[in-house]
Amino acid sequence: MRRTALTATLTAGALAAAMVGAVPASAINTYNAQPAPERTEVGALIAQWDRDGDPATPDVVDWYCTGTMIDRNTFLTAAHCTTDWPQGVRFYVSLAQDVQGELDAAHAAGLTPAQVAARVGVEGTAHDSPDYPGNSADSHDIAVVEFDDTQAAALAARWSFTPATLPAAGQLDALGPRALDAARWEVMGYGTQEAERGPGGHTHPGGGVRMKAEVGFDALNKTWVRLAMNEPRGYGGACYGDSGGPNFVTLDGQRILAATTITGDSPCYATNVVYRLDTDSARGFLDDFVELP
Repeated sequence: MRRTALTATLTAGALAAAMVGAVPASAINTYNAQPAPERTEVGALIAQWDRDGDPATPDVVDWYCTGTMIDRNTFLTAAHCTTDWPQGVRFYVSLAQDVQGELDAAHAAGLTPAQVAARVGVEGTAHDSPDYPGNSADSHDIAVVEFDDTQAAALAARWSFTPATLPAAGQLDALGPRALDAARWEVMGYGTQEAERGPGGHTHPGGGVRMKAEVGFDALNKTWVRLAMNEPRGYGGACYGDSGGPNFVTLDGQRILAATTITGDSPCYATNVVYRLDTDSARGFLDDFVELP
């Protein structure tokens, strides 16, 4: 996902926001990535915020991260996507295939920032793990955007989706590395492509279109799964803008949302580091918002 070319360019603001914290991953638009119009449970996180502290100037509206609907009114993403914003930030979710194209069209129509955000997405309320940012053993880098009944109805009226299936408690541990290595892993998101070298240094083109790519299993840690990108083997991976997005594993024919994209190597060439959702830590947070398996 990190490596496929997208049609839009990620703004500097979006890139900076996606990189809060460690080296958050952003894009599935890398080599071996393909569009994912069928994965309508995967969406983009949009923020409306005051960039310069001057209420007389327009707010900024842009997409910044990825996430997944895990029930009818809960959008799962990463805490580094929803924290460290100026006061008054408003979050919206779009389940559109080409969110950048929709933003471009709304801006071109001369709409106000609030009108742009409302046209492209549905507003919700962000909730971050109270233990974020944690530490290297457990970053607690997990958040949700919750929708009230009216907002959830608006979301369902605009996009048809089936919420992703979360893993059972300790499911990845029970399977073990050998079974996980044999399973199919996929990463999805709206992020940019892998780094391109130029006269001014590395750039990450693309972003804003939902993409998918197969990725290889590498290692299972206490709260992390390490996934390998390998172009010759047909694998892709995540990059800037894919943070918070899903990493699915297919087990006994069922697609399970095993982890969320958090970080990786900065050029987006080699590694996805993703936050497990079957741990006591992740489940303890999610239990306040969704019914867990």
